[in-house]
Amino acid sequence: MAKRYDLEFERPLLELEEKIDQFKRMAAENGIGLEDEVTRLEARAAELRKGIFDGLTPAQRIQIARHPRRPTTLDYIGALTEDFVELHGDRQGTDDLALVGGVGRFDGRPVMFIGHQKGRDTKDNIARNFGMPQPEGYRKAIRFMRHAAKFGMPLVCFIDTPGAYPGIAAEEHNQGGAIALSIYEMSQLPVPCLAVVLGEGGSGGALALGVADRVLMFEHAYYSVITPEGCAAILWKDAGHMAEAATAMKLTAVDLKKLGIVDDVITEPIGGAHQDSVEAAKRLGDSIRRHLAEIVQQPKEGLLDRRYQKFRVMGRFAEGGA
Repeated sequence: MAKRYDLEFERPLLELEEKIDQFKRMAAENGIGLEDEVTRLEARAAELRKGIFDGLTPAQRIQIARHPRRPTTLDYIGALTEDFVELHGDRQGTDDLALVGGVGRFDGRPVMFIGHQKGRDTKDNIARNFGMPQPEGYRKAIRFMRHAAKFGMPLVCFIDTPGAYPGIAAEEHNQGGAIALSIYEMSQLPVPCLAVVLGEGGSGGALALGVADRVLMFEHAYYSVITPEGCAAILWKDAGHMAEAATAMKLTAVDLKKLGIVDDVITEPIGGAHQDSVEAAKRLGDSIRRHLAEIVQQPKEGLLDRRYQKFRVMGRFAEGGA
């Protein structure tokens, strides 16, 4: 199946590939020998594709991270696990559909998965609150974390949210406290923990699932304490400065790897994970497998201390060549 390029910066590539398809149809319908012209155009398209995706700006990467066809938490869980059983509810009367989790076998080992879940269409997005959990969602995640600790299962968290729900009701239900408790619980879990930023990693809603032994990140994802639009609204009083904010915030995978915030960058199929979800899932599975194996091989006694030290050193800097 042909790739679909529908973002603004992809338009030149879309136009060229439509021309290639047109030439192929003409050749098939009329028996015209256009092989040389098609080969020339395909080579040009490959060169153009490489140029576009090798030179993406932070703002363009954010567009890919937010792409409506980008694979979600449940897509990846379905591709990577066997016998997955989704768990529901925070045991206080609520089941927040913006945050999902459950137990599945990954390489034959039971693993607890937790992640933000967006919808595929308007109806589904409304049901899942566009991937923005409320306090009940984080209390649900905390229950799953404790379940993983009780049964000695590794924990894998998938981060993909513009942020926790900012509504009045969420504040009335102690949004900040729920996020803080989730961060605390993750810091104390006596089992190996991985966090993977799948797409959007915005604000405390993302950080609540990010206190892990290893933090991985897809190539075109972003991870930040605030969305670039929110940052622009504060600094410039205008969300239209989003592109400038995105560049200044160093929120891309490459920047965060250099800063020591994330441990590994998972390369995506050219054009983004939505262009080849099967290959994206394979690369994700390979990365999870490798990092889990490395964590499991380390002494259990120092697990929490190593996790603490990982986050303790973030933000250190030196002046004057010290």
